[in-house]
Amino acid sequence: MYKEKRVLGIITARGGSKGIPRKNIKDLAGRPLIAHTIEAAKQSAYLTRCVVSTDDPEIAAVARSWGADVPFMRPAELAGDRSTSLEVVRHALGELCQSGDAYDYVMILQPTSPLRTTADIDACIAKIVDTGADSVMSMMELVDFSLKKLKRLEGDLILPLAEEEGSASSRRQSLVPLYKRNGAIYLTRVSLLEQGDMFGQVSRAHLMPPERSVDINEPIDFLLAEFYLRHQSS
Repeated sequence: MYKEKRVLGIITARGGSKGIPRKNIKDLAGRPLIAHTIEAAKQSAYLTRCVVSTDDPEIAAVARSWGADVPFMRPAELAGDRSTSLEVVRHALGELCQSGDAYDYVMILQPTSPLRTTADIDACIAKIVDTGADSVMSMMELVDFSLKKLKRLEGDLILPLAEEEGSASSRRQSLVPLYKRNGAIYLTRVSLLEQGDMFGQVSRAHLMPPERSVDINEPIDFLLAEFYLRHQSS
């Protein structure tokens, strides 16, 4: 707990995965993928409780074997490709509220971000409480990137994405830094989630470097994550 605020962590791990079958329990550096997130969450000083939301009995069993709290199963209708994070979070809150649990904030932790650390988790919680933000999300800088560098093709003819782009090439030194969500952490006030709002009006960033921002969607992402994990341990 941080400054008397109750924070629920939810590790979201559905069974279906088209890109990588059984992705959430696939081995990564000697542990199931989901275990990396479970262990980071268990070491948090500020999470009040962390649960796994899954529709899959095997994932639930693996999660429990790594010490995770799996107090309910997610219904199949909330585990499809079109299911939203908001629906999953509201279901989890509803299940836990039946036993009298109440929280100020909810943090979504996706197993596909195995390099996120306990320090990242706790830094996000401290930031949302200390700043009074509606939400905090983890982000990474897009290095050497500019909207002017995005192009469209007609056949193999390169054309500007924006008509007003002109012919000048963007110099790296003159680019405004740009950022994107890396998918590792989403933290939001419960009062907003209950209203169907994931982010609110004031959303703040927790910046993470590329070596902790790997988001596993394709087989090559496993190789990249294993590279970073080996580098960290050496």
